[in-house]
Amino acid sequence: MPLTVGQMMEAANAAVERIDTNKAKELMGQGALLLDVRDAVELQQTGRAQGAHHIPRGMLEFRADDALKSHDPELGKDRAIVLYCAAGGRAALAGKLLKDMGYENVYNVGGLPDWVNGGGEVT
Repeated sequence: MPLTVGQMMEAANAAVERIDTNKAKELMGQGALLLDVRDAVELQQTGRAQGAHHIPRGMLEFRADDALKSHDPELGKDRAIVLYCAAGGRAALAGKLLKDMGYENVYNVGGLPDWVNGGGEVT
């Protein structure tokens, strides 16, 4: 039976811990990568969280696979990754994908508004 978006979201939210901005900043202080998975147009419109690296959700698999030439060296399976998007859904799905690919320390801070409301800065 085909999966629904609701089922995929349920699995993603169960697999990827949701954290607040303070915990995200703490992890970043320990070397975690803050990763924005929104589209480039969204970054142009609203900016990005200070210190965030950008990989669009649609390219994540290709940037996360270290066997490919397109691998992004910022991504390491031994590095914690904190994801965010516009509202948290894509970040959860991206986090589940990364976990499926062998990344263990993956977290979802939600959307950019969650980051801002928690006291995070935007550039």
